[in-house]
Amino acid sequence: MDASELRALQAPLKTRYREAPETAIQAMHARGHLDASGLVCRVETARGVIDAGLHPAAGGDGSNVCAGDMLLEALVGCAGVTLKAVATALEIPVRGGTIVAEGTMDFRGTLGVDRQVPVGFTRIDLRLDLDTDASPEQLETLLKLTERYCVVWNTLSPNCRGQYTCGLIKS
Repeated sequence: MDASELRALQAPLKTRYREAPETAIQAMHARGHLDASGLVCRVETARGVIDAGLHPAAGGDGSNVCAGDMLLEALVGCAGVTLKAVATALEIPVRGGTIVAEGTMDFRGTLGVDRQVPVGFTRIDLRLDLDTDASPEQLETLLKLTERYCVVWNTLSPNCRGQYTCGLIKS
């Protein structure tokens, strides 16, 4: 997809949302199912059912996905799509790359070992290693706009006691 195709795709949506702002408010949903066997929640996804269970640091055996990992995966997906959309719109060539999200959590909090330890991630780092010939100014703009428009990051960042870090490596 090039910039003109992206603009053509999004133009009617932007027009509708400007003219009728209430149409821009969309409910999203997720659903999971509990059963009597084990500590598992069967999460429905667009690609099938995923069994979410305890992380090994909380007593899981590693056979199920951890919701914390799923959260980081959602961040990677959102940041990647946002970055590609911004790069496309600004006609900044990005041939490829890797996005890595790493979260740090002290499991004493979620296990109730120490009430002073927060429950959840205390730091989330997002690293973008891009294969691009973009100038330093273009990269700065790309990062700034990716951070600004990434839904998952903007949902997490006001609540995360950690920090956002980003390192760009041009290949």
